[in-house]
Amino acid sequence: MAPTLTVKSSSFGRVLFDGRGYVLYAFTRDKNGRSACYGACAKAWPVIGTTKRRDGRRQITYAGRPLYYYVGDTRAGQILCQNVVEFGGTWLIVRPGGKLVR
Repeated sequence: MAPTLTVKSSSFGRVLFDGRGYVLYAFTRDKNGRSACYGACAKAWPVIGTTKRRDGRRQITYAGRPLYYYVGDTRAGQILCQNVVEFGGTWLIVRPGGKLVR
């Protein structure tokens, strides 16, 4: 079952969260709806749902972008890695229309 996506207000404006209140991130290295985050990257940035990945898992997408959690966001409402460069790309939160918050 895919997670619920919600829109909530944050210090960055209205952005995407899951149904438990955890913010969702996009990765700038992902292209054409395909994830570029594997291995150590996927441990730090777990997938949340549902496009087929090359490792066989499913990952949720929104506006054509795979979405991720950050393992360091340990409670609902935390946004600890907005605009962080890691694993060769930038991690950004997502607005309701699919635009990335820069």
